[in-house]
Amino acid sequence: MIIGIGIDSVSITRIMNLIDRYGERFLGKIFTEDEIEESSGRHDYAQFFAARFAAREAFFKALGTGWGRGISLKEAGVVKDVHGKPGFSFSGTAAAALEKKGVTVSHLSLTHDGEYAQAFVILEGGV
Repeated sequence: MIIGIGIDSVSITRIMNLIDRYGERFLGKIFTEDEIEESSGRHDYAQFFAARFAAREAFFKALGTGWGRGISLKEAGVVKDVHGKPGFSFSGTAAAALEKKGVTVSHLSLTHDGEYAQAFVILEGGV
């Protein structure tokens, strides 16, 4: 059963400007250490982080809470499986909120085109 669906679109230029302006302070507040490490040396770092920012926004929409309500953005980290398929690694309050809502499976799709990165999230649970 679908518990929530979320979608978001983020300007890659906006994320690039935030990284240029605030650097590690911005990255460390929003993204996990694994994500920051994975971005190292990428020429498309702004696109990489924009897609992951969109994933977080879409996740909070699917969860129905909005962000900033006790769940840190870092608690919904984006990971890839061995085939490169994106997914989430939840921790802390985010993991607890999912359990409370009965979410057992999350799906994540990321894409980017031109100046925008997009994410689509489906949260499932129950029978």
